[in-house]
Amino acid sequence: MKIALSILLLIVCIFLIGVVIFQEGNSQGLGAVGGMAESYWGKNKGRSLEGKLQKITAIAAVLFVVLSLVLNII
Repeated sequence: MKIALSILLLIVCIFLIGVVIFQEGNSQGLGAVGGMAESYWGKNKGRSLEGKLQKITAIAAVLFVVLSLVLNII
């Protein structure tokens, strides 16, 4: 059981690294804090590839934390 969870954790780690590398950086700065107007791209960002990558990153990060906690408890 522990070996299978360790292998799954390793796969999730590699996947998480890959997803983060494929994301674009937020080079435009502070956006709403800086007073930038909301654009069409900003409103529909969740439907784009970048938005999907952000959602996948969040899911993979939660899975990473849960697997890490489970492995430490076992």
